[in-house]
Parts: sequence; structure tokens; C-alpha cells
Amino acid sequence: MAVEGLKFPADLLQERVLAALREAGADEASAAAAARAMMHASRLGIDSHGVRLTPFYAECLRSGQINGSPAFTIKRTAAGTSMLDADHGLGHAAAYAGMEEACRIAKESGVGAVGITHSTHYGAAGAYALAGAEAGFIALSTTNADSLVAFHGGKTRFHGTNPIAAAAPVRGSRPWLLDMATSAIPYNRILLFRSLERELPDQVTADIHGEPTRNPHLAEILTPLGGADFGFKGAGLAGLVTILSAVLTGATPDHLVVPMGDGHTERHDIGHFCLAIDPERFVGRETYDLLMQQYLAGLRGSPAKAGAQVLAPGDREWQTMEKRDRTGIPVDPDTVRFLDLA
Repeated sequence: MAVEGLKFPADLLQERVLAALREAGADEASAAAAARAMMHASRLGIDSHGVRLTPFYAECLRSGQINGSPAFTIKRTAAGTSMLDADHGLGHAAAYAGMEEACRIAKESGVGAVGITHSTHYGAAGAYALAGAEAGFIALSTTNADSLVAFHGGKTRFHGTNPIAAAAPVRGSRPWLLDMATSAIPYNRILLFRSLERELPDQVTADIHGEPTRNPHLAEILTPLGGADFGFKGAGLAGLVTILSAVLTGATPDHLVVPMGDGHTERHDIGHFCLAIDPERFVGRETYDLLMQQYLAGLRGSPAKAGAQVLAPGDREWQTMEKRDRTGIPVDPDTVRFLDLA
């Protein structure tokens, strides 16, 4: 999904991203969290949510839509729950803080759930689920977003892309990692394809009138996961994410959210949800580790079709990360110019 030939080392990209966010008004903690999440995406091949989002966040920081120096407040509400008010700061910092709190609670109570309100776009949901798994917990991260996706059978935007990410620790190996939008593709894929001048896949976008299109310059509406016949599945999952991320936390539901960027100055306001589960409080760590290894060995050892490979969620991303750490991270032309990499 990126341009071959325009590749840069991770250290250089992180340095330029941090500098751009600081210059746009982000404090050090906010800039570091956003850079961490974007580099996660770029290293794992999720280019739509990687460093190419830096200009977008910089614009929103400068316009005042995002608070560059937020004061987070965390309130413990029960033995297993907390609420975090993100003060309209960068969603990356709020989500990392929320997952850290969820893990801390889970260590005490077995399960920790944290609702995050008054937040903004947080990029790749998998970054926060992965942080929970790396701390030893089964973790879930969701977020709602402004309307970009038509409801199944609808012709106007209703839900956000509303991702669901989950991760689970694996002894002696990288975590099992699932990161998926509930739309057919993320909206940033449209923007990436515009930059690359590539045609979109079939049945993933529509124009402003709700008519299917593969032209990234005409695409304005996403379709729900499942396509024309089974999009009710993606739409239903998107609704679940809205309930967890916005309704449960007191944030703004998707269809009422003021979009980020494009000249908007009113504060963006969405919510996130973090869940951490301690395997020790269920089957016990030793048995959990054994069963996870048995499960993944069976999965990866399953017979594959000719020319195909059976992979667990995350396997392809870890392979991409290892390659990019060796050869560099591809960056699209627009972002190369913004980060002054040429």
C-alpha cells in the first residue's frame, strides 16, 4: 500500500514526526504517544494509520481542535472500572494511559475496564491492545469516530470506521494481534490511494450520492465490513463499538461528532474503551500459556490451499515489521514532502 523506493529508517521518521508535532503545539507526552502509535502502524505495514497522519494531527493541533497540552483526569468508579477524561488531547496519549490503567486494575481485580471520554482520533487501535498484551494481559481497545460509513442498505454516512483491536500474550513469542475496522476499509486508505493514484478495491466505497466507486478521488463514503450482501455484520459490530466507546463513556455518538480537519475548529469529541483481562485469575498463567501455544501450533499447522499460508492474526504484521526494520519504512510522496525527507 506504499510507494516502493521511498523508504526511510524508523529512527529518522520518529525524529521528524516528533519535531512536527512539537512545532504544531503538542506537549512532550502527547507528541511521544502519537509518534509511538504512528510508528507502530508504519512498522507493521498499517500505512493508512502510520506517519502519513502527521500532517493531519498537526493541522488539528494548530486549529485548536486538539488540545496540545491536556490535563487527564482518572476516576476509579468501582473495583474493576475507571473513567478517564482526555481533555480533548491527542487520542494516542489517552488510549495508552487508559490501557495502562486497565492493566493496573486487572492486576488487582482480574479484569479492568476503562472508559475514555472527551478524546480525539487515536490512529491504529492495535497499538493499545498490543501494549496490554505486552504487559501480560488479554486486551481489547475500541474507539468510535465521526461518520464515514454508510449503514447497511443506507446511502449516507452514519457510523465511524469504529475499529476493534484485541491482543493476547504468547509465551516466548510475539502476541496474537487482531486489529480491524468495522468498515470494509479505513477512510485513510482512500486518502493513501489518492496520494498513490491507485484504484480502490471493489465494493468498499461509494461516492457522495451513495453509488459504488473505485475512484479514490470520487470516494466519499465507506461501506460496512461484509460487502453488499453481508454488510449488516460490519454495521452491527460498528454499533457495538459506538455503545462501548461513546454511549458507555458519555462521549459523542458517531453521527453527531464534528469531523477533524477540513477547516473545522470546534473541539473533536469521541470516546474509547479499554479492557484488560489477567489470565492468572482464570485458568492460571501456566495453563494459559500452554493452551495458547497448543492453539497457535494447531492453527499454523493446519493444511493450506495451494499457494496459500495459514497465519494467526498478527503473523503477517510481525513479518512486515522485521522486513521494514531491515530495509526501511515506505512513505507516500505527500508525507515525504511534509516531513522534509526528500
